[in-house]
Amino acid sequence: MSRLGTETAFEVLARARALEAEGRSIVFLGIGEPDFDTPPHIVAGAKEALDEGFTHYTPAPGLSDVRSTIASHMGERLGYPIPESRVVVTPGAKPVIFFTILGVCEEGDEVVYPDPGFPIYESMIRFSGATPVPMRLREELGFNPDPDDLAGLFTPRTRLVILNSPNNPCGSVVPDETLERIARLASASDAFVLSDEIYKDFHFEGAHTSITRFPGMPERTVVLDGLSKSYAMTGWRVGYGVFPEVLVEPVVRLVTNSVSCTAAFSQRATVTALMGSQEPVREMVAEFRARRDLLLTGLNALPGISCQPPRGAFYAFPNIKGTGLTSEEFESRVLYEAGVSLLAGTSFGNEGQGYARISFANSRENLAEALRRLADFLAKL
Repeated sequence: MSRLGTETAFEVLARARALEAEGRSIVFLGIGEPDFDTPPHIVAGAKEALDEGFTHYTPAPGLSDVRSTIASHMGERLGYPIPESRVVVTPGAKPVIFFTILGVCEEGDEVVYPDPGFPIYESMIRFSGATPVPMRLREELGFNPDPDDLAGLFTPRTRLVILNSPNNPCGSVVPDETLERIARLASASDAFVLSDEIYKDFHFEGAHTSITRFPGMPERTVVLDGLSKSYAMTGWRVGYGVFPEVLVEPVVRLVTNSVSCTAAFSQRATVTALMGSQEPVREMVAEFRARRDLLLTGLNALPGISCQPPRGAFYAFPNIKGTGLTSEEFESRVLYEAGVSLLAGTSFGNEGQGYARISFANSRENLAEALRRLADFLAKL
């Protein structure tokens, strides 16, 4: 248990909620959750499923028609045929990380992962007994790894490589040429790849590229996806992974031993989400693009702060070194002194020192108010 970390976003949210309960006005820019309602046609699909009796256990890897729908959807998205047998449905996408690392890694193995990156990556690597090998994301490269540094991260003990594009917390998108380099190195090391593509719909320039487009990668890549972000369904707890054939049986055993299965009615809602209108997704992404532009302009006008344009997801990762505060000090002081809840960059790894993560999953009005409060706070430093 001492090796198991946590996700700081929920801790900061609890502190912010406590201040709000005391009567303080707080602008919440910490949690990574779309502030939109689940589209009505998906809610209706779940209600119909409940009325039809989808209230019982399902097979551990998921209902057959749901897995088939996901396989078809993912095959169309990724550009190669995916059999239903390679799809496992999970209660949220996070278990795909959990089960992949537990199923693949043990003491003596090494795992290459992004830093800054989603904190559960490093937490689960350590929990499995493997050694985390940070892949530094450099601001001068748009918060992407230096291709010249990549070869030095891989050794004969490299068992797994974790990618996240678009990236949480940086909003960066890995260039195709870097993906290809990583693909070659993973193949040469006979390592698996966990490609976290949960933000694949949140691109503000260009289109999504999966590492599975490169030769030999579909056979060694776990593709993580789910409904939480694209369909504003965080509370529904539906995720899924497309696994290499050799990993399906071990992962299903882990599902059986831990959560048994994913809620039946939520699985049925997955079919409605993937097969129904995608217009709500497009409208949400368009709104996030407008919020990004507003936030980016405002952040770059603040003294001591600079921010690169996030190319995807719904996070900004401003450089706050010019304020003279550490990331932890900045997080704490803007919460208690300015009423703005955001996250220290170090919540996402050592390379996050000197940065903060701001989720723009909030209204334009609230983003403008947060910028005003930050300006007032910085003027007093």
